[in-house]
Amino acid sequence: MTFPIDRRRFLHHTGGGFGGLALAHLLSSDTHASLLGGRLPHMPKAKRVIQLFMNGGVSQMDTFDPKPRLTELHGQAFDPGAGQLVESVTNSPGFKVLQSPFAFQRQGQSGRWVSSVFPHMAGVVDELAFLMSMVSKTNVHGLGSYMQNTGFTLPGFPCMGSWISYALGKVNENLPEFVVLPDPNGLPYNNLGNFTSGFLPAKHQGTVINATSDSPIHYLFPPGEAKQITPQAEQAGRELLQSLNGKYAELHPYDTQLEARLESYELAARMQLSAPEVFDLSKESKATSELYGLGEEKTDDFARRCLVGRRMIERGVRFVQIWSGAGGPTKNWDNHSNIHTELPYMASQVDQPIAGLIKDLKGRGLLDDTLVVWTTEFGRMPFSQGQSGRDHNGGTFVSWLAGAGIKPGSTYGQSDEWGWKARRPTYCYDLHATILHLLGIDHERLTVRHHGIDRRLTDVHGHVIDDILS
Repeated sequence: MTFPIDRRRFLHHTGGGFGGLALAHLLSSDTHASLLGGRLPHMPKAKRVIQLFMNGGVSQMDTFDPKPRLTELHGQAFDPGAGQLVESVTNSPGFKVLQSPFAFQRQGQSGRWVSSVFPHMAGVVDELAFLMSMVSKTNVHGLGSYMQNTGFTLPGFPCMGSWISYALGKVNENLPEFVVLPDPNGLPYNNLGNFTSGFLPAKHQGTVINATSDSPIHYLFPPGEAKQITPQAEQAGRELLQSLNGKYAELHPYDTQLEARLESYELAARMQLSAPEVFDLSKESKATSELYGLGEEKTDDFARRCLVGRRMIERGVRFVQIWSGAGGPTKNWDNHSNIHTELPYMASQVDQPIAGLIKDLKGRGLLDDTLVVWTTEFGRMPFSQGQSGRDHNGGTFVSWLAGAGIKPGSTYGQSDEWGWKARRPTYCYDLHATILHLLGIDHERLTVRHHGIDRRLTDVHGHVIDDILS
């Protein structure tokens, strides 16, 4: 039995050196293009994506989906009628209707309702397209987070960023194509599972960067106290690793973990020259820093990550995912105890930076070909948990998109009078199909054979949401 030669052995036998690097780039490009029949099925509107993920489950009826009915029946038993079963995920005794404590006003020419927790985002609603009836198959954080990122509630499937990286490849050889900027308080539910490449080649997993750290990329440079690490020592170490990896590759030619590790070393070497400049925000103008809320106590962290995200997509990173909220019972959007205090706490951190990002992208002409996506794993219940908290609700929640190919000020879908269930359900499959479409990808054609099944990001579902496209 004969086996096809692996990429690294082929490059070695066809010249190596700089010629081999050039050939590697061409082969990589051809491989990605061949996945989609040699070319994209249609002209893409978006070149890059910034996804803003609010971890914990944002309350829709306290942000973008006001429900006067809740005010009318505040404190009464929640009864949707027709004998419908009302269930609580983490125990909400009594199911008492809870009105929103926040004032809503119509904003912009589109007249979009926005609550007082988002005064800055209220100023950019005419740039946004709202999905008002998003739903999830689960009310559990980990499963919901998997679903919104990978299209499945089970672990082991590639996330959207990995699929996009796999399909389209690199833009800048000196930077990763898929970068994750987590909340510095900690990783979200599922930890690194939200950024996994699953059964795709390992090199397509998200590169996790702590943008607010003094050393955003761990181990990119040797620590200052390691005086023994000299350029000569590093070169000798690389040569030894190359020899050992070469021997291993001969025995295991299809090990994508090794391939990813080799490419990560190569990328790290290139990033030593390019990455420090990306994180140097001192070159940004005072007006730009103030626009994002840089230097302000509440907003500085998320502002810094949004600004780094913008600088990354300017330099060729294709997909940047920015997280708000760590996993756990506090300091995220999982507002079980007191919606009055917990929601404003989180909203005040992201409101100005997100609005600043939209304005900055538009001012630089980047919003024309950059897609911005704001989402969460599910919504909250219309009844109280305890005195003033809200429980998980996969029945309806809100997401929005802005930028490349999006119809500004548009709306799709609607929830019921309670904000309990969607009247026109929109699943992650539809959102993912729309994002891929804007990148020039047909979601039904982007498949990988895995364990006898042609797997795709949208499983066997999904349709492009044409109503919000320009």
